[in-house]
Amino acid sequence: MRLQSTIIIASALAAGSVAFAAEKASKDDKYEIREVGEAKSCINRSSIRSTDVIDDQTIDFRMRNGDIYRNRLPNKCSGLAFEEAFSYKTSTNRLCSVDIIHVLSQTGGQLDTRGACGLGKFQQIEKIPKAATED
Repeated sequence: MRLQSTIIIASALAAGSVAFAAEKASKDDKYEIREVGEAKSCINRSSIRSTDVIDDQTIDFRMRNGDIYRNRLPNKCSGLAFEEAFSYKTSTNRLCSVDIIHVLSQTGGQLDTRGACGLGKFQQIEKIPKAATED
């Protein structure tokens, strides 16, 4: 028998998600993003601490050890930045570039799935704060 788990990632499922989405995009702009090493096809699910949806095509996976893996989806995932919530199913402890995420939407107090989107490779990154410029 195959064990299948469903993981729901919901970082902002409340009114005001629009403000959070805009804030996240501008928050990411405060950093210089540096790639570390080669992109990976998979990461361990049990090592994921949290996620940050950056936009409709970018998700940062923050790991328990402090590493950040950026997943740049091959295509835009409609509603991802607005909802900032997604789910996925896997039969292993690995989340891979061949897996599909489903955007979650909260309507009338219930979670509904919207579109299905494929993941890309996981690129480890460092976020370095940009130096403040003085006028």
